[in-house]
Amino acid sequence: MNDRELVEALRERARLVYEGKAVPHRSCGIAIAETFGVPTRPYGALRRGGLTGEGRCGAVQAGLLVLGELLGDPEPAGPVTPALREAVAWYAAEVERRLDRGGAATLVCNDLTGRFPVFQSEPRHAFCTELVTVVAEVLAEALARAGRLPAPPAALT
Repeated sequence: MNDRELVEALRERARLVYEGKAVPHRSCGIAIAETFGVPTRPYGALRRGGLTGEGRCGAVQAGLLVLGELLGDPEPAGPVTPALREAVAWYAAEVERRLDRGGAATLVCNDLTGRFPVFQSEPRHAFCTELVTVVAEVLAEALARAGRLPAPPAALT
């Protein structure tokens, strides 16, 4: 696969795992982590804006963390790598440019989802599915720009 095809495959995988129709639903952060092949456990804390709704979108935050995992210095005391610094700046700008906030002023989960009277509703779920899908695409493109685009994990379960 070329980079464009990989980006599209990762985008689609994120959609499938968040959407929850082909496989059991994953939370926004876990969907991003699983899509990019990193351990998912800590990403559960990103669900619904840090579990309270008061934090930034879990998918957006997960994208930053995946960039750190894949492009950061493996040494705890190491400096920020140039690849990570560049990727984070590009990712943040593209998320701002491409993400449909549905009229929300911020990327805080409660702001993004506040227009839906019932959080556990199909319209809110469809909105967040699209957020996760766009974040995955932007993240994949950021990793491609850094030469670190992973292949999607093989099996969906």
